[in-house]
Amino acid sequence: MSFPSPFYRWRPHPWHGLEVGDDPPNIVNAFVEITPFDMIKYEVDKKTGYMRVDRPQRSSSMPPSLYGFIPRTYCGDRVGKLSTQTDKGDEDPLDLCVLSERPIDRTEVILSTRVIGGIHMIDRGEADDKIITVLDNDKYYQNIKEVDDLPEVLIERIRHYFATYKLIPGQDTNDVFVDRVFDRKHAIKVVEAAVEDYKEMFGD
Repeated sequence: MSFPSPFYRWRPHPWHGLEVGDDPPNIVNAFVEITPFDMIKYEVDKKTGYMRVDRPQRSSSMPPSLYGFIPRTYCGDRVGKLSTQTDKGDEDPLDLCVLSERPIDRTEVILSTRVIGGIHMIDRGEADDKIITVLDNDKYYQNIKEVDDLPEVLIERIRHYFATYKLIPGQDTNDVFVDRVFDRKHAIKVVEAAVEDYKEMFGD
């Protein structure tokens, strides 16, 4: 039996088998791993492409948005060089947050998103940027072009979550810190760098 193109006989790996997006680095795909309703940290198993339980969240902080990654990106040397704190990427796909007006409560979905900014986070000495996006066809966010167009309280919520989500209750030390919030112009550079790092690591 033959399978019509582009039908996949087997499920495509969400990191390697999906496209970056319709118009990268402006419009990118998001593969969602976590919703704002999750108290479990899920992530894609890099070998199989299936979802794996990473850990239950130790704190009571809830994710402030959808969270996942951009397919066919990799945070390597080019991403690291954009940092003012380190020269190393975290060797993972580029993470992103997706804002939408209506609640989306499912993971393992693909969304078309528009890049508006990001957060520069350092995790154990490595750049672990979080690109901030909005759902591309969400009319509620259609006039949001830059991260500064968002309510300040929403940015603080995102920033606080990533600054604290790896804290262990009772411990004072934290290997993670949020360096700064950056604008769309820098976010575009990070996406472009992650796409080029992926090509160097895995090919086209």
